[in-house]
Amino acid sequence: MQDLQQTLTQALDYVKGIWIKKRYVMICSWLICPVGFGLVAILPDQYSSEARVYVDTQSVLQPLLKGLAIQNDPKQEIEMMTRTLLSRSNVETIARESDLDLQANTSAEFDELVTELTKEIQLSGTTRSNIFNITYSHPSPTTAQKVVQETLDLLVEGTLGNNRRDTDTAERFLNEQIAEYENRLSEAEQRLANFKRQYNDVLPLAGSFYNQLQKIDEDLAGTRLEIKQTRQQADSLKAQLSGNKSADSFGVTSEEEPALRTRYDDRIRALEEELDRLRLRFTDKHPDVIETTALLESLEEARKKEIDAFMNADVDSSSQPLSELNRELKLEVSRLESQIASLKVKEQDLVTKRAELESKVDLIPQIEAESSALNRDYEITKDKYEELLSRREAADISRRADVSSEDLQFRIIEPPMLPLRPSGPNRLLFYTGVLFVGFGAGIGLAFLISQLSPVIVRPKQLLQITNLPIWGTVSHLNKEALDKAARLRLIVFLVSSGTIVLMYGVLMTAEILNVDIVDKVRSVL
Repeated sequence: MQDLQQTLTQALDYVKGIWIKKRYVMICSWLICPVGFGLVAILPDQYSSEARVYVDTQSVLQPLLKGLAIQNDPKQEIEMMTRTLLSRSNVETIARESDLDLQANTSAEFDELVTELTKEIQLSGTTRSNIFNITYSHPSPTTAQKVVQETLDLLVEGTLGNNRRDTDTAERFLNEQIAEYENRLSEAEQRLANFKRQYNDVLPLAGSFYNQLQKIDEDLAGTRLEIKQTRQQADSLKAQLSGNKSADSFGVTSEEEPALRTRYDDRIRALEEELDRLRLRFTDKHPDVIETTALLESLEEARKKEIDAFMNADVDSSSQPLSELNRELKLEVSRLESQIASLKVKEQDLVTKRAELESKVDLIPQIEAESSALNRDYEITKDKYEELLSRREAADISRRADVSSEDLQFRIIEPPMLPLRPSGPNRLLFYTGVLFVGFGAGIGLAFLISQLSPVIVRPKQLLQITNLPIWGTVSHLNKEALDKAARLRLIVFLVSSGTIVLMYGVLMTAEILNVDIVDKVRSVL
């Protein structure tokens, strides 16, 4: 609490010191405030014009044209639009269209004008809401409106124009590329046709040379095996005709009966296999086993009779007609020999083809490689050509869609209006600032001087300075004159400060009432 009392006492001493030096407050206020008020009053009025535009990116055709036409990202277009709107070339166009270039007499002045205009035109907004504000201030309300209008027109027309120029540029590029790839495709087709004409006798082999060689080897091996088997069958039948003995179909050698094949052999074999299966399941007394056994015995008896009839026939006598079985065997031998002859012809043809393939073993890989390279180049060129055609169709659909409905629709929320009242400068704030600066500078100067040449305002200050006891205080002998002089200085200070405050009040009232105080003063003078 004591520290607070000391702080308040010291602060009061500072205030008394400033009050004693209040003439410096009057001097600074009269040096700063009238001049500052005058400078603020003669500041030219600034008229601000503003336009608000909404960019609609929700086109009705977008979902319909998805996958059919080339579509740009509206967000990226808006971002690029806002970044390039105030480029130097665009600002130069705005300056010329709004007649601001008439103020510049030289190229340097025009460059400075463009630089200032770039800083003064304010474009604000976000791609989230797609609402953008264009603001510009100028001493002339008409000029401010024209600059904002030209900027708005450049924003709308420039974006749409850029879209159309981009579409035209893309279409020209696609047409040039299509023409180039069409020529390349024709050249590739011509090279491929010449290659096919040159190697028309070899190309059927290319691409499957080793497969064909392997197939011929397999066919040749199969043919030779078939010849061998057919020859063995023919030799077997010849041996039967000549009466040679051989193993029968069950691998048992018989000295009494020649191993001749009869028409009953297959049936007997099948019945024997069936009888074996039945005996695995049933006994010999089962009806199926008894029936199968009886049938097998009858077939074997018939077979034996046929063999006996054949063996008893005189095969060496030409006058005796051959038995039907003998005739069939001879016909079978003749057929097998004819089959062997045809198989040998086939074998020779396969050998010839294989030799022909082997003679081209060094040429085929080279032709295959060259054919693959030509086909690969042709396919790549063809794919690119077809892709370019597809892209051109998509670009054409996009261009026609742009004609019917633009991706970006600009809706003017607030057009630029001709400002009737100035938007600046903010003289109310400036007048207040000048007032505070004037009095603040005076108070600061008074405080500084009071500290450099301090005045004792209470006895305890003398005790703190001299460290001597204070026994009492003596009033001034001419106290009335001093009080009169103090009252006079107070009146002068109040009149001085009141005059400054009155000036401030008049200027603030005129500004609020939108009265041009400068014109009033000029008319009076």
